[in-house]
Amino acid sequence: MAIATVNPTTGLTEKEFQAHAPDEVERRIGEAAAAHAALRLTDYTERAVWMRAAADVLEGDVDDLATLLTIEMGKPIAQARAEVLKCAKNMRFYAEHAELFLAEEPLPNPSAVNASSAFTRYDPLGVVLAVMPWNYPLWQVIRFAAPALMAGNTGLLKHASNVPQTAIYLDTLFERGGFPAGSFRTLLIGAGAVGDVIRDSRVKAVTLTGSEPAGRSVAAIAGEQVKKAVLELGGSDPFIVMPSADLDAASTTAVKARVSNNGQSCIAGKRFIVHTDVYDEFARLFSEKMAALTVGDPMDEATDVGPIATESGRDEIADLVADAVAKGAAVLTGGRVPDRAGWFYEPTVLADLSDDMRLVMEEAFGPVATLYRVADRTEAVAIANQTTFGLSSSVWTNDDAEEAYFVGAVDAGAVFINGMTVSYPELPFGGIKDSGYGRELAAVGIQEFCNLKTVWKA
Repeated sequence: MAIATVNPTTGLTEKEFQAHAPDEVERRIGEAAAAHAALRLTDYTERAVWMRAAADVLEGDVDDLATLLTIEMGKPIAQARAEVLKCAKNMRFYAEHAELFLAEEPLPNPSAVNASSAFTRYDPLGVVLAVMPWNYPLWQVIRFAAPALMAGNTGLLKHASNVPQTAIYLDTLFERGGFPAGSFRTLLIGAGAVGDVIRDSRVKAVTLTGSEPAGRSVAAIAGEQVKKAVLELGGSDPFIVMPSADLDAASTTAVKARVSNNGQSCIAGKRFIVHTDVYDEFARLFSEKMAALTVGDPMDEATDVGPIATESGRDEIADLVADAVAKGAAVLTGGRVPDRAGWFYEPTVLADLSDDMRLVMEEAFGPVATLYRVADRTEAVAIANQTTFGLSSSVWTNDDAEEAYFVGAVDAGAVFINGMTVSYPELPFGGIKDSGYGRELAAVGIQEFCNLKTVWKA
């Protein structure tokens, strides 16, 4: 895939870039390794000053950055601004909490292990490679980079090839805040070059957010090299609605969950599993609200849904819907490619799904929702858990017993009750099954790329 900015609103190539030659990749890895030797000797207070300064830089660039995100991958401009500001918030969160999250933990009764004292501490691993996707070009990177650098690690970024200008911006962001030169470096390389970077002895760990096949490939190489890996892969999150739910609130939130970021979010509600007692009313409300959305130029503040980021992604969504319709699915709204330039797809709701349809098991990475009618909570969980994914989930109920049941029974990294899944700096984020392993954000997110070292003293 070419390293280029191709505007999904127009389909036109705006800027192309040459991949870094092997000697440039070598130089950048060397810079990151040298920066780690310096950064690990600094303290949390110093790093926090630099991280807050980098957050200030990011906020100062918010308008230009938001425009860049919208040009490169098509998200509505208001959502692009929100992404930039969320990144700055995450940076300040780790600036404030890193020292607490990585504090030494003394053993309360060291005599039990024949010691005068015993404790654990967290040491940085070194250079960490991040392989990141295009759908949240800043957020996916910053949610790794902020805790990694605050822990004393340095970072290398292999970003998606269709967001190169965002990747280049990130190359200097942390240095602009005061971090040692080389603390974070972008590698303009193709997917085929990632394996060699992971195998480099100076690279100590890898994190990937992306597709399941990409995750399997990276995990295999990391395993071969006995290096730590954290994977956040795809998701086909269930959105369960029970009779006690507030249907107006549930349907409004369902629309936002499905079409946020033009439907291109791993943690978006994708499969809407509704109890038969309220199915017809929810289906009506949900379909009407999806049909009322404004599809158009993402630079227009009035636009709700912009284009799919890539032509191949738009074609994949169209193919999934065509397959379902050919096998008997009912189209409640949408289901067409608009007659316009760019890679748009109508917000779509499908019902009457059967197991032979690809949409039942595959992730729909666009504004396409599937509706399921269920008789009870047991059937709801059976459908919720039937895919190979397990990223997050949303459950709508005002019954305490139902809430407890779903929290325990749904196979996912998170369960959100009466709300859509949202990533917060304060909450651990990640999945199970084919959605990956490891966690980002919160305390565990900064601890993932540290050596938990035990210290025993006679």
